[in-house]
Amino acid sequence: MSDTPTTHMDAADRLGTEKIGKLLLRFSIPAITGMIVNALYNVVDRIFVGRGVNEVALGGLSLVLPLMTITMSFSMLFGIGAANMISMRLGQGRRDEAENALNHCFWLLIGMGIILMAVELALLDPILSLLGAQEGSTALSYARSYYRIILFGQVFLLVGFGFSHCTRAQGFPTITMLSMFIGAGMNMILDPIFIFVFHWGVEGAAWATIISQLAAAIWILSFNFSKKAVIRLRLKTFKPSLNIVGQIMVFGSAQFFLQFVMSAVQLLYNSTMGWYGVEALGVANGGDIALSGMNINGSILMLILMPIFGINQGAQPILGYNYGAKKYHRVLRAYLAATAAATAIATLGFILAELFPVQLIRLFAPNGSPALMRFAPWAMRVMMIMLPLNGFQIVSSNFFVVTGRPKTSIVLSLMRQCIALIPCILIFSRIWGLWGAIAATPVADGVAFLFTGIMIIFELKKLRSHAPQ
Repeated sequence: MSDTPTTHMDAADRLGTEKIGKLLLRFSIPAITGMIVNALYNVVDRIFVGRGVNEVALGGLSLVLPLMTITMSFSMLFGIGAANMISMRLGQGRRDEAENALNHCFWLLIGMGIILMAVELALLDPILSLLGAQEGSTALSYARSYYRIILFGQVFLLVGFGFSHCTRAQGFPTITMLSMFIGAGMNMILDPIFIFVFHWGVEGAAWATIISQLAAAIWILSFNFSKKAVIRLRLKTFKPSLNIVGQIMVFGSAQFFLQFVMSAVQLLYNSTMGWYGVEALGVANGGDIALSGMNINGSILMLILMPIFGINQGAQPILGYNYGAKKYHRVLRAYLAATAAATAIATLGFILAELFPVQLIRLFAPNGSPALMRFAPWAMRVMMIMLPLNGFQIVSSNFFVVTGRPKTSIVLSLMRQCIALIPCILIFSRIWGLWGAIAATPVADGVAFLFTGIMIIFELKKLRSHAPQ
């Protein structure tokens, strides 16, 4: 379906008038496609590295995952924060403020990308030493080679991913989807060339990634500079405002904290794999093998969750616009529809992971060692037992941002990733070692579901009281 409106404001106005089901499909399908394609940046790297280098190199990519997650957290802080502000201001008819948020987002993403690159390049070795590898890990050398190159593309990643949210918030989900297609498509083409033809190993995967991110960033920025956008980037007339920066950060804080804490969880998991991998798997490089297994399982989980995040992002402009326009009955319908769709996808992912774990693992490691094939399928089945609950939790925690309660959203987002999960990992691993660390995930999922369910009942009751009967 075309994103081209008859007037500049039509794309936003449709959010308050079209049927909710039709809107959710129109916004979510491109978002789902885009999120899956965006996930392929990392997943494709891992597939080709696992097949073209070795399974230990997969552990190296797992080591730097916390650092890459931190970068994504800043992209979400400014990108999602500005997007929430844009959709709400357009719903309120305050177009100038929406455009001002877009311009602030651009400079915040550029500035943060440069800062992160400079700091991490200067402190790369000390940072890598803290990533949780077992002593003498071969995976650590792969991590260093890969991430040193990735750092030069930090700005491209931040701008491309951050502005995808802002473009969707204006009513142009297909433009965002095409941006992700361009990036991931180039990555899938360049990865096998650099790894199998040029024999560049993990460095080839890194170069393929940053070149692809540059192409995606150029595409999304060119649209936002053009007259086709509802609101445009206007660098010459930009006037910085700490007040607007603060509002953007408040609106994006829930997803920022979620992503940031995810990096801490990833670091803790990496350390746990290093500490307990040798004993649990009975091989000298058990820590590296466990890292590789977790990397594969994380990639598969990412592919399952990305459609849910896509539904969540597709619903965001619908929820934000209608809440800003005080059309609370439409907000309620959009939330319930998004929750149902997210739960269906999570349940399908659960079925696939429980029935075909070995086949999924062999996509990444067709010649996986006996230790890897003993550990990874079992870990997948255990970690994803509570997966059907995740769709509800993801959509519901973000719902509180739209209704003006970002602190509640932060708490609910942190419930699984921090408040419940980290203590479970620490306690269970002390008792049951590596296997206990794996069992921590479904327990945390269950706790987060209960807390989110209690909070959302009260929020929906309040929303229904405002909606016409």
